[in-house]
Amino acid sequence: MSHRIVHLMCVVVLTTAAYAQQSHWATPDDKTAKFMIDMERKWAEGVCANNGVISELLGDDFQGTSTGGERYTKADELRDEKRPHSAHGCALDDARVHFFGEDVAIIYGSEHAIGKDKAHPDAKVCQVWTDTWLKRDGKWQIAAAQDNKVDCK
Repeated sequence: MSHRIVHLMCVVVLTTAAYAQQSHWATPDDKTAKFMIDMERKWAEGVCANNGVISELLGDDFQGTSTGGERYTKADELRDEKRPHSAHGCALDDARVHFFGEDVAIIYGSEHAIGKDKAHPDAKVCQVWTDTWLKRDGKWQIAAAQDNKVDCK
């Protein structure tokens, strides 16, 4: 019986150690993380200036949830990208990348825009979000997004 407990404890320790090695926050000099954050910046800025980043950034099976709770797809984002926007001052405020193995990353970030709220065209609108990135066929793309409106600081 004691051999089974020792064996089970060894398996747990080794599994935990292997997982800990695969899961890590990106370092400031990580090239992949820099690429991802740059793409997130372009998406945030694209709310103000249609910059065509959506088709490259989002996976074909992308699913997002807006600040209002509505779900949207890549096709919805591509349609929205073509519409004229009254917002300005769109910017990424911050983003942190957490890798889970070699093919999955989650980015936690925040951004803001002015005039995105049509009822209050001069109001600053802020949101925090979580984007899930997958590496498929050597290419990183966003597979899912969750957006949350927050009070601006």
